[in-house]
Amino acid sequence: MTVTASPDTLRRRAYDALAAARARTALLTDCVDDGELTAQHSPLMSPLVWDLAHISNQEEQWLLRAVGGRPALRPEMDPLYDAFEHPRATRPSLPLLPPREARAYAAEVRDRVLDVLGGSRFEGDPLVDAAFAFGMVAQHEQQHDETMLITHQLRRGPAALAAPEPPRPGADAAGIPAEVRIPGGPFTMGVSHDDEPWALDNERPGHVRFVPEFFLDTVPVTCGAYRHFIDDGGYRDPRWWAPEGWEQIRRHGIGAPLFWRREGGQWLRRRFGVVEPVPDDEPVLHVSWYEADAYARWAGRRLPTEAEWEKAARHDPASGRSRRYPWGDAEPSPDHANLGQRHLRPAPAGAYAAGASPLGVRQLIGDVWEWTASDFLPYPGFVAFPYREYSQVFFGPEHKVLRGGSFAVAPVACRGTFRNWDLPVRRQIFAGFRTARDAG
Repeated sequence: MTVTASPDTLRRRAYDALAAARARTALLTDCVDDGELTAQHSPLMSPLVWDLAHISNQEEQWLLRAVGGRPALRPEMDPLYDAFEHPRATRPSLPLLPPREARAYAAEVRDRVLDVLGGSRFEGDPLVDAAFAFGMVAQHEQQHDETMLITHQLRRGPAALAAPEPPRPGADAAGIPAEVRIPGGPFTMGVSHDDEPWALDNERPGHVRFVPEFFLDTVPVTCGAYRHFIDDGGYRDPRWWAPEGWEQIRRHGIGAPLFWRREGGQWLRRRFGVVEPVPDDEPVLHVSWYEADAYARWAGRRLPTEAEWEKAARHDPASGRSRRYPWGDAEPSPDHANLGQRHLRPAPAGAYAAGASPLGVRQLIGDVWEWTASDFLPYPGFVAFPYREYSQVFFGPEHKVLRGGSFAVAPVACRGTFRNWDLPVRRQIFAGFRTARDAG
């Protein structure tokens, strides 16, 4: 989509994105009772009911007030659901809206937002140009839906969610190489507003980067490969660990990915309320940046930089241009990638041949977020928009960049330029990795 799209096209796209996000929010909150909605299942996460009302408060602030010029419905909600004012661990002590009232608030906000959407012309203001604010709010809700799915993974008790299994790799996967050579040279990293009007501020502006030749894993590191690291004493050998990472695993007694346990000579994991054997052919999940970095060192390799990852995902050597996605510019389909909570696990390594990059790298989009070696920093010429708390306050060496999205990420919030970030100790997120090495 470009900024030249007609108002009717933009209106339909915005409506569909908002509706898809709300349907997923309902799925994640209607599947448990009120007690589970108001409980804090982990100090790392908010009660689900906080996310439910926060989503609507953001929608009210940006679409009703900022875009629609409407008076505040519930101004007292603003400080209560300010993510920067209240850390997640303290949110259960707040006077939160109970589930029924939170749902009513969400419904009222959405009804009024649709009225604003129906009258919008999508021009004259950067906030509404190409329906940016509507896309931003849809992405925000989907990001919180992923957060709520993480909460579902952390909660104890029987499974509350179900989904079909992801597709198996085709016969062609047996012949794919272990790594792919990515040629050196310049490429366009990031994107302009004209080419991707719903891109968020940290994805902009597009700029030229030179990346030397390197080799990248064809698929993400699998559970089976990661088990070799465990079996070889990887968690007991400080040679492989950054000092802060070694301190973390020693202090907390970490010896495997989060949710794994060894029982009767077999590795098991807990996944959304179900205990099952760890599948060797699936990308490893729930590892911190420190664990990913240690594995890469143990394997004689390294994590790719953010620029290397994006070049592998977007650069087309034949044309020299940067694509929206590894497979081209078309929106993701179920044949391209494992996205949108369509499945509740990554697909086996080698799946989604239709989603491969021009050089043959697979599963760069979907399945697992991929840790990179890079700190989260602004691009040259970065301008915070429409508020500095989305990206700017997180820039610095404290946060590492993740790329590609996971099975929990919606297509609207995932593209070749999309940047995620988190603290290197985080393990509850749906993160894995692939490794790289220098050429020559």
